[in-house]
Amino acid sequence: MFSGRTLADRAFEWLEEAIIKGDYPPEAKLDEVALAKSFGISRGPVREAIRRLEGKKLVERVPHVGARVAALNPSDLADILSVREALEGMACRLATERMSDAEIKELENLLDQHADQGGLKSGANYYQNPGDYDFHFRIIQGSRNAKLIEMLCNDLYYLLRVYRYRSSSRKGRAKEAFQEHQDVVAAMKARDPDAAEAAMRTHLHHALLSIQNEQVPLPRPKRLQKA
Repeated sequence: MFSGRTLADRAFEWLEEAIIKGDYPPEAKLDEVALAKSFGISRGPVREAIRRLEGKKLVERVPHVGARVAALNPSDLADILSVREALEGMACRLATERMSDAEIKELENLLDQHADQGGLKSGANYYQNPGDYDFHFRIIQGSRNAKLIEMLCNDLYYLLRVYRYRSSSRKGRAKEAFQEHQDVVAAMKARDPDAAEAAMRTHLHHALLSIQNEQVPLPRPKRLQKA
């Protein structure tokens, strides 16, 4: 039994995390046979997982190559992250005005959970699961602005998570990023939209600089464990 999750679900979750963490870097080819062997499962669930990752824009199909991890060239990445800085700054401003005290307290609690991560404690990296476990996702949802949510949580959300993680893996960046998250929440608790937007934009600008200067070693993938 797999607690309601199929092998394809588990392969998808494993591959998603492996791509975000850099086990399979941008432009790396995803070979179904090799992945199935690595995971210890058949090709069918792997094929389905890759199709789902295409839907999340983490994987792309390239003629004469096949499936590979999606990549952004440096110019496009810089442009997208600059736009993200402006849009997410706006989302943070709106969230400061619109989120309830209880929701902001939940953001604090989320950061307390993040603080217990081994990677963050050691300063090696700062990994956030997608959706409600993602600090940025929570704030964007808290903006209550449907267009901002669509642009920031749908179109390139998963692909940008790859670059966010790579940014956090630069020496010293993980703890800096965590402190910047705390600064954002402090401004939100104070109900200061100007300070909250400025704190978020500063945080995202530092992330962009970190990505532009990164030199991050990539770990080797592990075998998928069956439940």
